[in-house]
Amino acid sequence: MSDGDPAITLYRLQACPYCERVVRTLQDLGLDYTSRFVEPMHSERDVVKRVAGSRPVPAIVDDRTGVTMSESANVVEYLESTYGDGLVDGGVA
Repeated sequence: MSDGDPAITLYRLQACPYCERVVRTLQDLGLDYTSRFVEPMHSERDVVKRVAGSRPVPAIVDDRTGVTMSESANVVEYLESTYGDGLVDGGVA
């Protein structure tokens, strides 16, 4: 990650309601992130498996905290608890 890149990378599918839930949370919290759209076929999501250990999306990698996780409810809970309560400054790496 270079200094100009957002700390959070979101692996997602086009038009996926679970992915959009995470996108809304990121936007509501004012967090910069990078979107990586992945293959629709579950068996072809090798990039997600490589970074997250499994293929489900949405998946995030947060370089600021070292957290990698998937499953929209877990991701939303993590983002809100980590960034929503001011525990980590969302604007400064």
